[in-house]
Amino acid sequence: MSHEMLVDVNLVNRLIASQFPQWADLPIEPVESAGTDNAIFRLGKELAVRLPRAEWAMGQVEKEQRWLPMLAPQLPLAIPAPLALGLPAEGYPSRWSVYQWLEGENAIVRGIDDLGQAADALAHFVTALQRIDATGGPVPGPHNSGRGVPLAQRDAAVRDAIAGLSGLLDTDAALAAWEAALHAPVWHGAPVWLHGDLHPGNVLVQEGRLSAIIDFGTLGVGDPACDLMAGWTLLTAEARACFRAALPVDDATWLRGQGWALSFGLIAYVYYIDKNPVLASISKSTIEEVLSDYQFL
Repeated sequence: MSHEMLVDVNLVNRLIASQFPQWADLPIEPVESAGTDNAIFRLGKELAVRLPRAEWAMGQVEKEQRWLPMLAPQLPLAIPAPLALGLPAEGYPSRWSVYQWLEGENAIVRGIDDLGQAADALAHFVTALQRIDATGGPVPGPHNSGRGVPLAQRDAAVRDAIAGLSGLLDTDAALAAWEAALHAPVWHGAPVWLHGDLHPGNVLVQEGRLSAIIDFGTLGVGDPACDLMAGWTLLTAEARACFRAALPVDDATWLRGQGWALSFGLIAYVYYIDKNPVLASISKSTIEEVLSDYQFL
């Protein structure tokens, strides 16, 4: 099996026709996405088809099919609702999903106008997600890029990224901010549910307001600090203060959250700088937000 799977309208047409003939007459349109793990197609007006296009994303399908229907009713924002599970066929090697179509535009495309509302909505979403019983939830591992592990497990990758970005950012400040987060008290509580990848590419906006959270490929259970990265990936300093005030977390968790945002930004920036300008830009902005906060600590 190749590293990257070719997914196009013709393949989706054949998969739908053979496995879900009730939808075979619906038009199929590709959906533009800056994401790298999955290809998304709109099926008619009310459905979406999501297919892994990278090997490492194949295991995410069953995870989302299993857990999202349980999580959705307990969350204050819309999340994807899987309606059907597709099987490997037509030369395509992975399972895949049909979802209810979620209205709204990706925040990369539309932008969030009301950052105060977004801060409040994100805080309520993260708090509600973390209160859901996490018994039996998927522990961090390759399936979710290790989101939710102790920060120390990301130390080597972060230091490599900082070294690789010499000349492109203030590496001394990045190292100091990273070490501050690394020395924050670690999480000793029970693991909590995490989305794991809260950034502009994974939220939807309607009329300038955050309306839905998408792409739960990095879903898992672990350190609650991981999802606090949203404060730096999605918000400005003023909105971030509102986000912080609305969260029932202690200072150590907030500091680890800053570390999660920084580690996400650094590792992703190095990875995407020559591959994906949109995700590289999100990563760079996240680093800048963290470093601006760190300077005022």
